[in-house]
Amino acid sequence: MSTDDAIGPAPQAYDVFNGDADGLCALHQLRMASPRDAQCVTGVKREIGLLCRVPPKAGIDVTVLDISLDANVDALAVLLDAGARIDYYDHHAARRAFPHPKLHLHWDDSPRVCTSLIVDRALGGRYRPWAIVGAFGDNLDALAASLAQAQGFAEHEIESLRTLGRALNYNAYGETIDDLHIRPDVLYRAIRPFVDPLAFVRGAPEFSRLERGYREDLAHADALVPYRSSDAGAVYLLPNAPWARRISGTFANRLGDECGDRSFAVLSARADGSYCVSIRSAHPDGRPANVLCEGFEGGGGRRAAAGVNALPAASLDAFVEAFFNYFVTEACGPRRRIEVRSQ
Repeated sequence: MSTDDAIGPAPQAYDVFNGDADGLCALHQLRMASPRDAQCVTGVKREIGLLCRVPPKAGIDVTVLDISLDANVDALAVLLDAGARIDYYDHHAARRAFPHPKLHLHWDDSPRVCTSLIVDRALGGRYRPWAIVGAFGDNLDALAASLAQAQGFAEHEIESLRTLGRALNYNAYGETIDDLHIRPDVLYRAIRPFVDPLAFVRGAPEFSRLERGYREDLAHADALVPYRSSDAGAVYLLPNAPWARRISGTFANRLGDECGDRSFAVLSARADGSYCVSIRSAHPDGRPANVLCEGFEGGGGRRAAAGVNALPAASLDAFVEAFFNYFVTEACGPRRRIEVRSQ
């Protein structure tokens, strides 16, 4: 977890955000529209229980972006009871959402929506190029490209926005901050001066660093063969190595893009012997990825993309069987109910 060092009096504002492309671009849009000094609370992509890092005090303003309400509901209640004012923007699970006069929830879990687009909607499209970058990073390629075309971007510019989104998203994957090329709070501060994302692509050394790392890590992933495969999808096992942890989500997105009618699971070995799981569903409405993942301890996400934070090695075979039972082709019969929960 990364939290900016406080200097002087305790801060009265906190920006709590997922360290991936969607969280970064959502925050950047908001702060261009409403600049303020705030303490950043963020971390690697899977570190979503971030609200507990904010001290519960009356009168503070907290903005939350791109982390599941369900995963933070207890800390959310504590902050609200203490008198904090909270603006919450997200597209992940919010079944436990509740009304409160100091909570302003902007939520939409549609498969064609990400947090950057929710913020874009709230701002009336004021900084849409950065929303497009966030959408590309969240693997909403067709939608992002359509929005970019409507904004008048040329094809080569759209490709640059796509590359930036993927690079920002790629940087967030890792077991710890040490796995990442650039800490998310540092990356946000690098982005902050740029109203135009294409200017960031052209001139920021941080972009060059991420693009170079992305290509090197993806070359390793492209050499992998599936652990198990069928017409419905495939499961890949990645080794316990920093490059594998960094590229896992991007590799899952790439597989889904290249084989849109198949679903994929990418499992990255963790230092403790467990696996970090990333799933991409080819049929998010009929077979939402989060439903499968919620059958395992620490699992969740959204319809198109979900995961399990730490799948025990002893549960690998059960997970693989559950995956292929869930993501079946129509010819294989109806979807089976998932009732597996790892201990």
